[in-house]
Amino acid sequence: MSTTVTFPGLGLEFEIDRVAFSIGGFNVYWYGVLIACGLLLALAFAFRHCTEFGVDGDAMVDVAFIGAVLGVICARIYYVLMSPYGFDSLWDVVNIRGGGLAIYGGIIGGLGFGALACKWRKLPVLPMYDLTCMCFLIGQGIGRWGNFVNQEAFGYNTTLPWGMYSEATRAYLMNGAVTLPAGMTIDPNLPVHPTFLYESIWCLAGFVMLWRYMKKRRFHGDIALRYLIWYGLGRFWIEGLRTDSLLLVPSIGLRASQLVAALAVVGGIALEIFFRRRTAGKPLMVKLAVSAENRALQKKLEQKTGKPVPVEEPDAVLEATQPRAKFLEQTAEYNASLKTRLEAELAQAG
Repeated sequence: MSTTVTFPGLGLEFEIDRVAFSIGGFNVYWYGVLIACGLLLALAFAFRHCTEFGVDGDAMVDVAFIGAVLGVICARIYYVLMSPYGFDSLWDVVNIRGGGLAIYGGIIGGLGFGALACKWRKLPVLPMYDLTCMCFLIGQGIGRWGNFVNQEAFGYNTTLPWGMYSEATRAYLMNGAVTLPAGMTIDPNLPVHPTFLYESIWCLAGFVMLWRYMKKRRFHGDIALRYLIWYGLGRFWIEGLRTDSLLLVPSIGLRASQLVAALAVVGGIALEIFFRRRTAGKPLMVKLAVSAENRALQKKLEQKTGKPVPVEEPDAVLEATQPRAKFLEQTAEYNASLKTRLEAELAQAG
């Protein structure tokens, strides 16, 4: 399953095998390994910074698991629906080991089902979105290299120095499944745009910018909207270079993903302007996270007393600009005090 990938303008050549390793005859592909690495790094970032968003790390695990699993499922469904070619069997539809995940489906599924999981685990939805969208950029920036290993999701011909060529790109461009705007032609024997590289760089650059902006955010959901705008801009441009997208308007080369990207950018800008005006001059206050242990005590007390037991205190907040160490200290003190109170009330309730 190896192929030779060359970058003629740079004088580079790589021998790439899609299989990372095998276990008892079962092949594990680099595509899955890279997605897993992106997910793990994203989780590491989320665990380090969740307290600064008022999100409890233990409860976040459940939300991340649900969002990740259902996000992958939705990414596959979106890919199948938007793919310009058909599938021969149900196995071809569900088999993702060789690739075929659409990021917009993953975003929609991850955020949608993640929000439901947040309600279940009593986590704040918009701060969780802010944290998650930075994690998306980490995962996307790394996961896109799976497309390089698979030699998929590339663009049309280019004379730029970093143009890429392989037998895999040549075979794909000759098989008739290529989607191009009306009047455009492509030569399978010439280098193509490595669009996976463009998107990887775009996503990692976006992550750095949002991470640096994290302490300056103005309202809950601010980072999530900026993610939609940044990623939408990049995706609209990069999608226009690709040869495997579903064309909505062939005469002008408008692709389905470009329409989604444009809507994300326009909607994101409109909402960003609206909420920035609405929160002008007001510091963003973050509610301190209630630990999973105290949530369990709260539930137990509610079951005993038969009535709601509030645990959030109005003064248990910090300004978003405060350093991480301050959030960790104040959150620990708040939960220690809350635990003492809940245990005392449980003892009184018998």
